[in-house]
Amino acid sequence: MSARSEVRLWRLHGLGGLQLMRARFVRHAFARHGHETFALGVVEDGHEEIRFADGVERAGPGAVVFINPEVVHTGAALEGGWRYRVLYPRAEVLAEIGGGRGTPSFPRRIVYDARAARLLVWAHAAAETEDALTAESRLRVALRSVLAAHGSSSPAAPEEQARGGHVARARDLLHERLVDPPGLEELAAAAGTRPSTLLRSFREAYGLPPHAYLVQLRVRRARRLLERGLPPAEVAAAVGFFDQAHLTRHFHRIVGVTPGAYRRGGDFVQAPPYPPSLA
Repeated sequence: MSARSEVRLWRLHGLGGLQLMRARFVRHAFARHGHETFALGVVEDGHEEIRFADGVERAGPGAVVFINPEVVHTGAALEGGWRYRVLYPRAEVLAEIGGGRGTPSFPRRIVYDARAARLLVWAHAAAETEDALTAESRLRVALRSVLAAHGSSSPAAPEEQARGGHVARARDLLHERLVDPPGLEELAAAAGTRPSTLLRSFREAYGLPPHAYLVQLRVRRARRLLERGLPPAEVAAAVGFFDQAHLTRHFHRIVGVTPGAYRRGGDFVQAPPYPPSLA
């Protein structure tokens, strides 16, 4: 495997603005973060280590990785790095594809299912090379099959269950004061609790302490502004980062590419074709 990391990240118009990534990471390590969407990936080559709150999992060639929305995790290369394809469908899109029977989720984080891997790669490749009708049709077939084989339905997503009380008040305040957030003591006072209690309960509810949650929130807002074509320096100021370098450091650690590359969209280095075993 080449020593060079290569990434392509893009978005479709259909399927709720589905975002996709095709990447090879050699030394990159993602910061702890969660996704607003699901992250459904197939490891095509190499090995990735994924750290969750309750332990570490490793994914090798042919692994299908399921990460539910707002589940905090990291991703890091083992020796030689890894190459993978990822789909980021919204929960409401998966629910509709699955027939609307409750909130979808995936109980298992990593499975080795050759058929599911082939279907996801087949659909993912179509999203890059085929017309919209073909791409969206294949994606729906693949997602429906994966849901039927490995998904389940639950009455409420983990984040929805966590809301309530002082942690929800603190979270709402961070959303309201994204650019000029309160200090920890002010945040705790506004939420009606003590700083030490807030730190513990906020992390239990959302998987991150308040300051890390704020960084993630700023990066998510930055992505939306960059997709609208705003320059990184302007985006940095708009979401509360000190300067463009501050934005770039956190953005790259969470998203995997720089803000400038993300703004350019398809202007990425091309990765090699996927292995025939997954074709």
